[in-house]
Amino acid sequence: MGCARSKYKSSHCYNCGSRKYPSLSHITTTKTKSKKTLIHIQHNIEEIQPSSQNIFSQAQFKMSNLEETTSCKRLKMDEDGDLGKQGSNVFVTEHKVSRAERGKVLDFAGKFRGCVVWFTGLSGAGKSTIAMGVENQLVSRGIQCYCLDGDNMRAGLNKGLGFQREDRQENIRRTAEVAKIVADSGQIVLCSLISPNEADRSMARMVMKTAKLPFFEVYVNTPVEECERRDTKGLYEKQRNTPFGLIGVDKNQPYEAPVKPELDLNTVGRSVEETVNTVIKLLRDHDVIPINLPAKSSPLKSIKNGVDEIIIQELFVADNRKDELREKALKILPKIEISEVDLQWVQVLSEGWAAPLKGFMREDQYLQSLHFNCLTMSTDEKTNQSVPIVLAINDDQKALLENQTSVALFYNQSLIAVLEDLEIYAHRKEERVCRQFGTNHPDHPYIQKINQSGDWLLGGDLQVFERIKWGDGLDDYRLKPNELRAEFRKKGADVVYAFQLRNPVHNGHALLMKDCERQLREDQKYKKPVLLLHPLGGWTKDDDVPLHIRIKQHKAILDDNEEEGILKKESTVLAIFPSPMMYAGPTEVQWHAKARQVAGADFYIVGKCLFKEITFQSFDFEFVFQGRDPAGLPHPNASGEDLYHFSHGGQVLAMAPGLTHLKILKFKVAAYDKKKQKMDYFDPKKSADFEFISGTMMRKLAKNNQEPPPGFMVTKAWKILAEFYNQNQRHHGNGAAHV
Repeated sequence: MGCARSKYKSSHCYNCGSRKYPSLSHITTTKTKSKKTLIHIQHNIEEIQPSSQNIFSQAQFKMSNLEETTSCKRLKMDEDGDLGKQGSNVFVTEHKVSRAERGKVLDFAGKFRGCVVWFTGLSGAGKSTIAMGVENQLVSRGIQCYCLDGDNMRAGLNKGLGFQREDRQENIRRTAEVAKIVADSGQIVLCSLISPNEADRSMARMVMKTAKLPFFEVYVNTPVEECERRDTKGLYEKQRNTPFGLIGVDKNQPYEAPVKPELDLNTVGRSVEETVNTVIKLLRDHDVIPINLPAKSSPLKSIKNGVDEIIIQELFVADNRKDELREKALKILPKIEISEVDLQWVQVLSEGWAAPLKGFMREDQYLQSLHFNCLTMSTDEKTNQSVPIVLAINDDQKALLENQTSVALFYNQSLIAVLEDLEIYAHRKEERVCRQFGTNHPDHPYIQKINQSGDWLLGGDLQVFERIKWGDGLDDYRLKPNELRAEFRKKGADVVYAFQLRNPVHNGHALLMKDCERQLREDQKYKKPVLLLHPLGGWTKDDDVPLHIRIKQHKAILDDNEEEGILKKESTVLAIFPSPMMYAGPTEVQWHAKARQVAGADFYIVGKCLFKEITFQSFDFEFVFQGRDPAGLPHPNASGEDLYHFSHGGQVLAMAPGLTHLKILKFKVAAYDKKKQKMDYFDPKKSADFEFISGTMMRKLAKNNQEPPPGFMVTKAWKILAEFYNQNQRHHGNGAAHV
C-alpha cells in the first residue's frame, strides 16, 4: 500500500511524519503500543487529510496487521493483542541444509564459495564492466556466481528510491540483504554500486559479518577526469550543463573513498583483462576459488575475450630471500645429493607442471596419487595427479635428517634447492610399482630405477634457487607453462592443441595434426588455432631416439616448405616437456594430459586420439585402434604382446578423476597406404592396402640404413634420423645439468 498523504510533503510517512524512507535507526525504534494507539493514528490522519479515508478503506486494514508503507516496516500484534517491538513474533528458522551440503550440490568440486565482493567507485569507474567480466570468468569455469548491478537493482527491487542520503542508505541495505541470501546459498555475489558513503559500506560489511560470510571491498579507483572521459551514460556532461548532484562532482555530493579496502584497483592504463584478473587473484589468494581450476570453455578464448589469464604458481625462491636461504643451505642445513632423474622432477615441480603441488609429495598426497590418481587440495578441489612425484632417500640420508625440518638438495655438488617442512615415510616399492604400472616385472625400465632407489621417501615444500638449465643447446626450447601461455597469446591463438610424442614426427602424425586444425577451423569455428608440438624431454630408455636428434628432426619438418604433410611453422610452438618417461601406460597418459592442460592447451592429441576440454560429456566413440598405448612399451617378458592395451589410454583419459571435462574428438587411425604411397586414414575394408609402421619399426629401418616407404616422412627429417643411427650415436640428448 502506498503512503497516505498528509499535510507533510509526499516524501514523508503518515505513520510518524518522518521521511518516506526513514533511516535504519528510525525504522528499528518506531513503536506503537496498543489498539487505541492504532485507532488514534488513523483518526489523526483523517483529521489532517479527510481524503485519506479512501486510502484506508481500500487497504482493508486489519487490527492484527499494520502493513508497511513503501519502506516502513510491518508491525505485528503480539500474543496479548498489543503491538510490540518490530519483529517480536519473528523467529529465525535455522536451515536444515548445511553450507557444506550446498557446496556439494552447487559446485562439482564440493566447495562452498558463498561470499560477497562489493565494487565501489565513481560513475564510469568501470565497476559494472569489471564485475560482469569476473562473473563471466567464474561461470565459464563452473563456479556459481551472480552480479547485482546497481542500475539493475534500482530498476526492480529498489525502484522508487531516490538519491537523497536516506534513499541511498536504503538502497545499500536492501542490496546487502539480497546479497547475503544469495551468498548464503553458496554463490559468489558481485555487488556493483557507487555506494559513496563509508558508513553504508560498513553496514553492508556488518550484514555479511553477522551472517559469517566473507566480504571483500574492491575500490575501483578511477580518477574523476578519466570517468568523465569515458562517460558512457552522459552523466558528467549533464552535470556540467544542469547540475543534478552527481556523486564526486557536485560539492554537495562527495564520494568517501574506502580507507582499507581488500583491493584498491586502479584502472587507468590497464585493460579489462588485467583488472578482472586482479580480482580473480584476490579470490584465489583468499581460498575462495582454486588456483588452477580447469576452465569449461577454452582458457585461451577467455583470455582473448578479456576474461582469464591464468598464472601458474612456480616454486622459485623469492629474490629478497635468496641470499639468506642460500647461506643457510650452505652453512647450516644437512645436504643430500640427488640424481639426474630427481633433478628432472625438481624442474617439473618448480616450473608448475604439477600445480598445485608445492614440492615432493608427503605421504597423504602420495597415497592419494597412488590409489585415486588425483589429489584433494585444501580447497576441496580434486586435481588429477596420476603419477607420484617423490624423492627417495636411503638409510644414511634418513639418519642425517632425524629431527631436521629442512634439507639442502645438491646435484653434481651444486646447490639446487631447499626442501622445507620435511616428512619421511616408508617407500613400499612393490605396492608403488604394482599400483602405478600394473606389474612389478624387474625388467621394466622405470621399475628398475624405483627398485634401485632408497627405502624411504622424503616429502616437503620445495624452494628452488634458479631455473634448471641443462647446457645442451636446447634450453631455449624448455619453456615453462607461464611462458607457453604467453607465447600462445603472442601468436593471437584462440585455441591451442597439443601433441605429445617421444618419437620422431612422421607424416602420419602430421596428418592427424593437420586434420585437427581443419576440424577446429571448420567445425569449431576457431580462427587462429596454434599447435603445441611438445616432445618429452626427460629421461627415456636407451633405445629411444635421443632428445637432441628429435628436436633437430622436428625443426627440419617445420622448416620444410616443399613436401606434403609438413606443419605450419607460423602457427606452431615447438617446446620441450621436461618430465621423465615412466612407460606407465594409461596412468602416465593422464599425467601427460594434465601437464599440457596446465600449459594452456585446450585440445590434446595423444597416440591416435584427440581430446577436447568440455565438462561432463559422455564417453561414446567407435573406431578401430591399432598400435601401442601412447605411454606403453612391449611386455618385458618378450611375449610379443604389449604391456598395456592399445585403447586403454584413451578410454581412461576420458573418464579420469580430475579430468572428466575431457572429451574425445573422433579420429580415424593413420597408417601407410601402400597403393597411394602416403600416410592416410586406415580403411578396414581395404586393410590389405595398409601397413602400420610403429616407432620401433621406424627406428629399425634407420638402424639398418634402409629407406622408408615414399611419403612416410619428410626427406630432410629422415636423413637426420638415418645419419644419427649410421654414426651410432646412442647417447641421450639431455646432457648434464648446468646450474
